[in-house]
Amino acid sequence: MAMDDPGQHAGPGTWDSSEAAAQWQCVAAERARFFGPVTERMLDLAHLRIGGRVLDIGAGAGDQALAAARRVGPTGSVLATDISATMLETAAMSARKERLSNVDTHVMDAQMLDLTSDSFDAAISRFALMLVPDIDKALGEIRRVLRRGGRFAAIVFENCPYLSIPHAIARRVGQLTSPPEPFGEFRLAGPGVMAAPRRTPAFA
Repeated sequence: MAMDDPGQHAGPGTWDSSEAAAQWQCVAAERARFFGPVTERMLDLAHLRIGGRVLDIGAGAGDQALAAARRVGPTGSVLATDISATMLETAAMSARKERLSNVDTHVMDAQMLDLTSDSFDAAISRFALMLVPDIDKALGEIRRVLRRGGRFAAIVFENCPYLSIPHAIARRVGQLTSPPEPFGEFRLAGPGVMAAPRRTPAFA
């Protein structure tokens, strides 16, 4: 299992804190219970196969990367990428705990994938794509690294009360006139948003 040197990369602020990584680890079982079925559906849509090579965009604590690794088996591989070295350390630790030797981690920005073109059979992203500043650029990079016929499947937030209610309270109590983040969790929510034509050619 490979792990990039965190010192070689700039940290992404809050997501790179050891406290955030520890909190994600503490609620791993709860995440699996809530998001397990939709995660498996994402892996189905990505057409993961034994021996396949999979790229995970915005892997975070690595739940979906580990699930993908189980699917592709020891002859396949999963590369978990994220802007947070600390979160990827959590993912690597979880993979070691499960004795999954086919998971690697790499600190990397989805908008600039330092990867060889046409090198992955599938790509996945769980609750991360909507947080990328330039989504079109990221989609172009994902498409570039996928082999011909490769599939990309992503999960994005709809109007999730767990996130929308705290934001609504912050705007009301704090008298904010705009969302607390420059790009919000729900920017890809709504019927047809992901199906609409984009500047970057869409995936089949």
